[in-house]
Amino acid sequence: MNIKQLIENKKFNNFIISIILINAVILGVQTSKSIDAYTMWLLDIMDIICLVIFIIEIVLKLKVYKKDFFSSGWNIFDFLIVSIALIPAQGGLSVLRAFRIFRVMRLITTIHSMRRVVNGMIEAIPGVGSVGGLLVIVFYIGAVMTTNFFGDHFPEWFGDIGKSMYTLFQVMTLESWSMGIVRPIMDVFPYSWMFFIPFIMVTTFTVLNLFIGIIVDAMASIKEAENAEKHRRKREQTVSDLEEIKNRLETIESSISSLHKMHTDSLK
Repeated sequence: MNIKQLIENKKFNNFIISIILINAVILGVQTSKSIDAYTMWLLDIMDIICLVIFIIEIVLKLKVYKKDFFSSGWNIFDFLIVSIALIPAQGGLSVLRAFRIFRVMRLITTIHSMRRVVNGMIEAIPGVGSVGGLLVIVFYIGAVMTTNFFGDHFPEWFGDIGKSMYTLFQVMTLESWSMGIVRPIMDVFPYSWMFFIPFIMVTTFTVLNLFIGIIVDAMASIKEAENAEKHRRKREQTVSDLEEIKNRLETIESSISSLHKMHTDSLK
């Protein structure tokens, strides 16, 4: 088995996933304040071993793919995550030790289904941006209205635009929106529900569902594109196999013709 076959082997991929998970557990356990110095030293050694394995993996991929390694955004992401871990985390850079946990995100690059989800979210950014813009407009209009309506009586919630937008965000998430905010306001403004109910209907049940719909549609498009790419590769492989079979048949036919000619010549 050559190096390329090794790094593309499913068992090797599962091994890397296992190391990532083990490393994640180690980094989590190291945050405990009750660990003694010796156990912490052992965990540091295990963390270094995990890092060495990640470095070896990156080096092998660089050796196999060379410049093509950096043509994949996921490979660049892996390279950056491992490179950050090589920066000395001492003195003023000690805060970088906390960034070691980002190695767990390598699961995204290793597990295909996770990559598909992230690709779907990235693909959905333009549509999500449009819906987000619409949501900002709705929030701004609502903040201006509620500041004018309720600002004088409830300055802690609607004293200015910023407070109003934050309160409306809480209402949108349905966090204590009724008993915590709307009902106290209704004690002073009985018809205030005529604003809040339509606001929740528009933001929570309509706009946020649009976000979900856009992301799901993007993921479906990516899956369809992946299936199309698989079919294209299968067709190319089939054509290649048929071409090879044709060449072999022509070789066999040529050999048979040569043998027939030799037999004919020998009879003469």
